[in-house]
Amino acid sequence: MPRLLALTFAAFTATAALSQELIDKGFIEGWNIMMDPALGNGCLIQTVYQDLSVVRIGYDALNNRGYFAVYNKAWGDIKQGESYPIRFELDGKSFNATAIGFNQGRVPGATVFFTDRNFVNAIAQNKSMTVFNPAGEVVMAIDLKGTAKALEYARECQSGEL
Repeated sequence: MPRLLALTFAAFTATAALSQELIDKGFIEGWNIMMDPALGNGCLIQTVYQDLSVVRIGYDALNNRGYFAVYNKAWGDIKQGESYPIRFELDGKSFNATAIGFNQGRVPGATVFFTDRNFVNAIAQNKSMTVFNPAGEVVMAIDLKGTAKALEYARECQSGEL
């Protein structure tokens, strides 16, 4: 699934907690590297896919946890603050999680928070991620090409090297 240029993202800013602008830290392998002041200057990577889904993988420095967030204007039935059981696969390996719904400026989405730092490595080491709803239907499938390199830069951003 090809990614759109970073400028397409301008219409879709932030996770549920975001009230400040993201700080641009560069662009690598199809991903924007950014810092989020609303999350304690946590660094993140984000990209926009052809279906206009915005994907973020980042660090919430306020709560010492990572997150994976996806949002899309077409997902109108997601409710702010509600929990959604999901399943996702990384190159066929299955994981269960709870996503928290949010709505940022009429753009619904869901975030999965995690404290296991190995999860980020698992994302970086795989080629694709498929997300399923509780009924087992595919919500989205994304190509993780370039993710490992982008996450390397996000780690540098988090350590203050960028």
